[in-house]
Amino acid sequence: MPFHIILLVLFAALLHASWNALLRGGADRLWSMTIMCVAVAIASAIAALFLEPPARASWFCVVLSAVLHVGYNLFLVRTYQVGDLGQTYPVSRGSSPVLITIFASIFAGESVAASALAGIVLVSGGIISLAFKGRSLATPSLPYALGTGCFIAAYSVTDGIGVRVSGAPMAYTVWMCALWGVLMPPVYIALRDARSLLTIRPGFMTAFIGGLVSLLAYGIVIYAMSNAPMGAVSALRETSVLFAALIGYFFLGESLTVRKILACVVIATGTVIIG
Repeated sequence: MPFHIILLVLFAALLHASWNALLRGGADRLWSMTIMCVAVAIASAIAALFLEPPARASWFCVVLSAVLHVGYNLFLVRTYQVGDLGQTYPVSRGSSPVLITIFASIFAGESVAASALAGIVLVSGGIISLAFKGRSLATPSLPYALGTGCFIAAYSVTDGIGVRVSGAPMAYTVWMCALWGVLMPPVYIALRDARSLLTIRPGFMTAFIGGLVSLLAYGIVIYAMSNAPMGAVSALRETSVLFAALIGYFFLGESLTVRKILACVVIATGTVIIG
């Protein structure tokens, strides 16, 4: 994998952990997520004005990924409503690289070298181990966290395939994200009401900026998947749990144990192997 791709994906991992911490720290996470999506839609629509649309062959992936992203949003919000960032984030993010590697092999015909596969397994295993308490994964949010991981794998492979036939990674990203951002407010209104969505409340700018950060982070990942294997890119992206553990410790009052530190060493080892 090219060195500049590795650096870009690690930067995206830091951005990803940051916006997840912003979402986890919000009082009303569904509202925060929807405001983030509004920001994504506005920024993507503006960018789309200056770009040619992606190739017609990629439009099925654009629509499918946007719908999958909405499902991911709903599962992620539910996960954070009943679990800590340091416990739920590793399960949802750690389960996805292996799933993506399998799905990419089935649907995109991708093959991964044995060494890279070993790195992916190390990263996933190290990430999931961060969620353990003792010898168990005793968390009521576990089904939602695993569901979130499945959505991550589904939209990642969809985007990996779509961006490769789009002819324009940036155009694919902004059109998909614009549609995703447009779909989320109607879902919020169906679950709540329009008045609460339009009310400006504390945390609005934080959520709005978080949306822009998430757009940049995922745009980098989509670009990387157009130039490198999806599973390897995903595993590198999921090193965001290292940043999430530190953010949770320093800013959200969550613990940082010896187990977590050892897991971080395993994740770093897997990252080096992939690189």
